Amino acid sequence: MDIVGYITDSRTILIPALYIIGYIIKTSTLIKNKYIPLILLAISIIFSIFMGGDSITYSIIQGILAAGATVMTDQLIKQSRKSQ
Repeated sequence: MDIVGYITDSRTILIPALYIIGYIIKTSTLIKNKYIPLILLAISIIFSIFMGGDSITYSIIQGILAAGATVMTDQLIKQSRKSQ
């Protein structure tokens, strides 16, 4: 399944931006790691809504998909680095 295929071209910029934001949050000691996906989801939805051009519902869905793709990418990178 190719989740990025469901994200509009204008929203794909959110994926690397969220990845960087997540990395910054992870390196800080202020926020626990378990809250990072929720924070990224909220940021993604807010950015997607402000990017405009679509209905609010569609923007929220695009934000959710972008956050999901970001978290999935992070997990794929982590899992590929693990030795079997």
